[in-house]
Amino acid sequence: MVQLEQTESGIAISVKAQPAARRNGIVGTHAGMLKVAVTQAPDKGKANEAVADVLADQLELHRNQLQLVSGATSRQKRFIVTGVSLDELRQRIELLLGE
Repeated sequence: MVQLEQTESGIAISVKAQPAARRNGIVGTHAGMLKVAVTQAPDKGKANEAVADVLADQLELHRNQLQLVSGATSRQKRFIVTGVSLDELRQRIELLLGE
């Protein structure tokens, strides 16, 4: 189960990034984090942008609803999601993961 946290600025979601993967996509969970694979190598923030793009695409969000707030140089990242309720985001994640 992915841990989501309601904050003043939106919903915080923790992500485990897997850069330089064979394909882009949400591939499961890891220690309460959403595991996101991207083909982009971790070079000058390109993988961070790719992770955000995958999240937006697969969770049916607009790209501007996601903001990276920590972990820019780490595989463990934290994003803030705006414009969607906690329950709605949880349902979208569960649907993607088949939970």
